[in-house]
Amino acid sequence: MHKILPYERWNQYYNSSHDEKSPFAGKEYNYELYSDNIYGYFIDPAWDYIGSETLYIKIIFADYEAGFAVIEMLGEWNDAINNDIMQFKRNILEHLMGFGINKFALIGESVLNFHGSDDCYYEEWFEEVEDADLSDGQGWIAGVNFHEHVEQEMKRFNIDNYVNMSGSLSIEKWRTLTPFKFFELLESLIMRRLSA
Repeated sequence: MHKILPYERWNQYYNSSHDEKSPFAGKEYNYELYSDNIYGYFIDPAWDYIGSETLYIKIIFADYEAGFAVIEMLGEWNDAINNDIMQFKRNILEHLMGFGINKFALIGESVLNFHGSDDCYYEEWFEEVEDADLSDGQGWIAGVNFHEHVEQEMKRFNIDNYVNMSGSLSIEKWRTLTPFKFFELLESLIMRRLSA
């Protein structure tokens, strides 16, 4: 797992430790010291702790004018034992929403498993982004490139009622896009789904 790195090519556009509005503003990274681990497997120091023992993230892009953030994820999403969605929502998402972010892209390629519980935090998050009184329109949550078995488990707990996923949101070549083009693509795909 120590070889799985967050996507770095967008660093020219955004760095969460340099963003005053980021929950990781001012964080200093020691890329020589591997200290965080998931089930005893060390992970790259670039990943950020959210309060969960098994789920780490990296905010790889945020644009407050567009109200859009891209968050890459690593590990096991475990709502059953660790209540990861509560940690994620309270420690990261609410912070970003406080600065006007209401469109979230969750990159799930490195989420290895999902263990669900109830969907209350997802419902709350969905309602907050959908009802946000922002000039740039209705918010949304997109799950991009989650593994099929993870999506199936999420659907079993009705998470797909709140997080758009699968189908056209399996975007294999997202890394070839700039964050702005990625946002435009997601926005068009989500709007197409909402109007169908």
